[in-house]
Amino acid sequence: MTEATYSDVSSVPDDVRVKVGPVGFHARGFDQAVAEVLETVAARRGVSIRLANAWCVVLASEDAEYASLLNSPGFTYADGAPVARAIRREAPASEQVRGPSLFEGVIDAGRVAGTRHFFLGATEETLSALARELEARYPGVEIAGVWSPPFGPVDEAMLSEATARVADAEADVVWVGLGTPKQDYAAVELAARTGLTCAAVGAAFDFVAGTVREAPRWMRRVHLEWLFRLASEPRRLWRRYLIGNAKFVRVVSQGARER
Repeated sequence: MTEATYSDVSSVPDDVRVKVGPVGFHARGFDQAVAEVLETVAARRGVSIRLANAWCVVLASEDAEYASLLNSPGFTYADGAPVARAIRREAPASEQVRGPSLFEGVIDAGRVAGTRHFFLGATEETLSALARELEARYPGVEIAGVWSPPFGPVDEAMLSEATARVADAEADVVWVGLGTPKQDYAAVELAARTGLTCAAVGAAFDFVAGTVREAPRWMRRVHLEWLFRLASEPRRLWRRYLIGNAKFVRVVSQGARER
């Protein structure tokens, strides 16, 4: 954990992270994170963006390789209220940076520069609905290409195909929605191969496309999004929220004792 406390997140150097368990997070305000992503896109830097929540911290505590990935060069933002609360102990002005919100924020602001977006993940039906919805919400958005890869691991065949498709599309930024932790591995590798900003944004595609219901805004404001998602998909998410949240508290408490 960094020793200094930052009341203004703009004063936090890019290479300083606030540790939550084994993961070092970049403490940012939401608008600052949007601007930061747009800067990396404009500079055509091969940078990976990770949106990590409490479940990611738990996985990282059990998997040294995943922890190393989240701590690798690039940016790791707090996509989750529990993580954001833990970070604010060190950087009081920092905020939660939700993957879906960051996604739409960059889509919106990127229209001025004509940013060309590539969407990787989900199903063909979801990607089609996503493109239609974004074009309706953000007239003038530039969608360079989309690809729904076959279900399977992030292997050489998948990465080579994705790299070629992104290059052919002449994209400026790649958005990856393959689920945690698979999407984080893909984003890191594709950033290195394409030389572009690659951001792993979880369920953003499904939320914007309308294929998965998003928590009402009031539930997000009072940090009950997890409860809404658990009620919506109990079979898939019960372990993440019921067991994962308890493990997260243990990981954070253990880290506090060690300091």
